[in-house]
Amino acid sequence: MTVRHLLVLADGPIDPVAEIDAAWPGWSDGIDLVIAADGGARHAAALGRRIDRWVGDGDSIEPGLLDRLAADGVPLQRAPTDKDETDAELALLAGIAADPERVTVLGALGGARVDHELGNVWLLAHPALAGRDARLVGARTRIRLAGPGATDLGGRVGDLVSLLPFGGDAVGIVTTGLRYPLRDERLIGGPSRGLSNVRDDARATVTIGEGRLLVVETPARL
Repeated sequence: MTVRHLLVLADGPIDPVAEIDAAWPGWSDGIDLVIAADGGARHAAALGRRIDRWVGDGDSIEPGLLDRLAADGVPLQRAPTDKDETDAELALLAGIAADPERVTVLGALGGARVDHELGNVWLLAHPALAGRDARLVGARTRIRLAGPGATDLGGRVGDLVSLLPFGGDAVGIVTTGLRYPLRDERLIGGPSRGLSNVRDDARATVTIGEGRLLVVETPARL
C-alpha cells in the first residue's frame, strides 16, 4: 500500500474539525493512514476517521475504548510504560514505516504539560521525518520545520508567519511575500526578531542558506 498522507492522533486536546478546516483549508486532503497514540484514539469519532493502528502503553486510554478497537480488528501495538519514547513518537514512527509523503499530527499542541507540547514540536526534527512534509496542526496554530534551501510559505494573505531559529542560528535567510522581508540575513536564538511576520502574498517563500527555522503560522482572525 502506498501512503500519501499519514494522520497521527496524539493525546492532547484537538479543536473541532470545522475550526481546523476553516483555519487551514485542505489540511486533511488525501489522508489514507490514521494512527492513534494511546488516548489520542478518543478523537477519531469526532473527526470522522477510522483508526488503522493504535500505539501506546495504555495509560491514557479508557479500557472500554481499547476493547472496542480490538473488537473492530484494529491492530494494537503495545509499548512498556518505562520507555525512552513518548507514545506520540512511537505512533509517528509506526506511520513513517509506511513511507508517507505528508505527515499531520493533531493533538500535539496545548494541554496541561508544556514539556509534552515542546517535545512534540521537537519531533519535527526527528531524523525519520527528513525530507517529508510534516506539520503539527490545530485551529490556532500550524507548525513545521524548514531546512536549507527554498520552502513554500504559500497560504492565506493576512495570516501571521513566525520564523524561529531552531537548534542554532539560521543564516542566509531570504523571504518573499512577507510584509517584513529578510534579505540574506541571520536569525539567532534568543532575540524575537522573526516573530509575527505577515503573509502579504499567497505565494510567499523562505530560503535558508544554513540552519533551520520553525515556521509557526497563526490565522489572521486570531
